Amino acid sequence: MGQADKAGNSVAPDTIIYDGNILTGTRLKAGDADPTPGRVSAVAIRAGRIVAVGGDAAMLALKDSHTKAIDLKGAFAMPGFNDAHTHMASAGRQRLSLDLDNVASLAALLAKVQAYAARLGPGEWILGGGWDHTKWAGAKLPTRLDLDAVSAGHPAFLERTDGHIAIANTAALSAAGITDSTPNPKGGQIDRDPDRHATGIIREGPALAVVEKVIPAPSLATRRKAIELSMQDALSHGVTSIQDFSDWEDFLAMEEMEHEGTLYLRIAEWIDFNQTIGVLDERRASHPSDDPLLHLTFLKGFMDGSLGSRTAAMNAPYADDPNNYGIARYDQGKLNQMAAERAADGFQLGFHAIGDLANDMALNAMAAAEQVGRPANVAPTPKNADAGMVTITPGVVKPSDFRFRIEHAQVVSPGAFDRFAKLGVIASMQPSHLLTDMAWAEARLGPERVKRAYAWKSFLDHGVTLAFGTDYPVESISPFRGLYAAITRQNVEGTQTFQPREKLTIGQAIYAYTQASAFAEFREKIKGRLEPGYLADMVVLDRDITKASPQEVLHTQVLRTVVGGGTVYQAASGLTAP
Repeated sequence: MGQADKAGNSVAPDTIIYDGNILTGTRLKAGDADPTPGRVSAVAIRAGRIVAVGGDAAMLALKDSHTKAIDLKGAFAMPGFNDAHTHMASAGRQRLSLDLDNVASLAALLAKVQAYAARLGPGEWILGGGWDHTKWAGAKLPTRLDLDAVSAGHPAFLERTDGHIAIANTAALSAAGITDSTPNPKGGQIDRDPDRHATGIIREGPALAVVEKVIPAPSLATRRKAIELSMQDALSHGVTSIQDFSDWEDFLAMEEMEHEGTLYLRIAEWIDFNQTIGVLDERRASHPSDDPLLHLTFLKGFMDGSLGSRTAAMNAPYADDPNNYGIARYDQGKLNQMAAERAADGFQLGFHAIGDLANDMALNAMAAAEQVGRPANVAPTPKNADAGMVTITPGVVKPSDFRFRIEHAQVVSPGAFDRFAKLGVIASMQPSHLLTDMAWAEARLGPERVKRAYAWKSFLDHGVTLAFGTDYPVESISPFRGLYAAITRQNVEGTQTFQPREKLTIGQAIYAYTQASAFAEFREKIKGRLEPGYLADMVVLDRDITKASPQEVLHTQVLRTVVGGGTVYQAASGLTAP
C-alpha cells in the first residue's frame, strides 16, 4: 500500500482522518440563496496540507506503515474557524490581572478590587478589565471615589469590556498628571462631574493613553503567557486562525514563540495605522509575508468608540442622550490624506467604525485612497506559488482587490450598503455582540436608525463580503455564540428578538466564519476549505451544526482541533503539541 516518488521515497500521507461526516466547505454561485456544502468521509494530509479527500476506502488505500490514521467514528468535522477580529494579548493579560468579566454589579466589582489590592506589594498597579455597567442594575458608571475606597492607595486602571473607556482612581489620575484643569486630548474625553472634577472615567484611545503611558510595561514573559492563555482558549473553541490587533511588542513575542515551535495558532497581525510610513515599511519588511503561521496584514485605525460607551460617532445624537454625538477620532481631510498615502504604499486598510458617522468617514477615506492607491501588497505572491497567495497586478484590478475592511460596521447610513458594495469594502462584523447589545441598542439608536444596525443580511443582499469574528475578549472567542446570534438574532435565553429580517442561514454564517474571513486576509486559496492544496486546519465537533437546532449550535462542544495536520487540542486532554 502507499505511494513512492521516482527515487523510491514514500509520498504517502502523514495522516488520514476517516469515518467522518466532513464538511469540506461551501460554494457560492451567483444568485444562490445559500451556500452549497460539500461532504466527504475522509481526508489525507501530508506536510501540513490536504492532498486528497474522498471516501474511506480510497483515502486509506493511500497510507503506508508510517501513516497515522484517525477514526472520527462518524463525528462531524469542518474547516477550522477563522476569527476575523481579536485582541489576543489584552485577552490574556486580562486573565493574568484583575478579570472583571461578568461581574454582576458595582458592589461585586469593588469587592474584587479590594481583594486583589490586598495581594499586591507597595506601589503596584491594580490593572484589569472586562466590566460592563450596562449589565448592572441602574447601569451606573463607577467613579474614582468608588475605587479610592477599596484600592488601599494603589493606582488603579480598569478598562470596560470594549476597551473604549476605563475607570481610574485618584492615584492613577495623579500619576498620569490629570487634574481638574487637564484639557481633553483630541479624539478623547476626561469625564467631569457638575463641579468640573474628574470623575475617573476616561474615554477613547487618546485619553486612555495619557494614563497608559505611565503604567509599567508588561515583561516579555508576561506577554508570552498572555498569548499562550488566549491561544489555548481559541484552540479549545475550534478556532485555528485569528486576525489580531495587539501591541507590536506582543507580535515580537509571537515571533519568538513561532521560532521555538510553540505557536500552534495561525495569526494574521495588524499594524497601527497611525505609525509613520517609514515605521510601517520597516515593520512590514521584518517578517515573511508568505509565512502560513504568522504574518502581518492590514493597518488598523479607529474612527470612533463603542455604542455601549456612547462614544460611537453618530450623524444624529443618541436617542437616550440627546446632547451626545459620540467621539470622532479624526478630521476627514487628514484621514483621507493618511489613507491615500498608506494605500499608495500598498497597504490594506481596516478601520474600526461603530456609528453611522464613523462608517461614513471610513468609506470616504477608502474612496479617496482608491483614487491614488494601489491594491494591498501585504501578501504578495511568493516564489513558491503553492503558498496560495493572490496575484495582484497594479493598474488592472477591480476595487475589491484592495480588500479594504471596516471592522464592526455596526450602525450605517441609509446609502452605506451600496457604498460598501461599490468600493468592494469588506464588512468585518461580530454577531455575538448582539447577544449583549440588543438589551439597550434600540434605546441608544431610536426606532429608525436601529433598522440599519447589526445588518448582516442587508450587507449580503447588497453583495458585500461579510467576515465574522468575536472582538475577543469583548466577547467570548466561541464561534458558536456568533453562529447562534447570526441565525436567531435572539438573546441566549431566547426571550428577545432583534430585527429578525437580518437573520442568516447556518450556511451563510459558517461561510462568513471560514471562507470569507480567509478572503479578508488574502488567504482564501489556502484557508477556509478542506480540499487538496489547502492547509489541513479542521475542527471536530460533537454535533453536525448544519442540522442542529439553534440552542444545540449554541452549546456545541469541540472534540478535536487540528492545525497543519497536527492535533493541537482534544477535549479529553486539552492543549497538545502537534
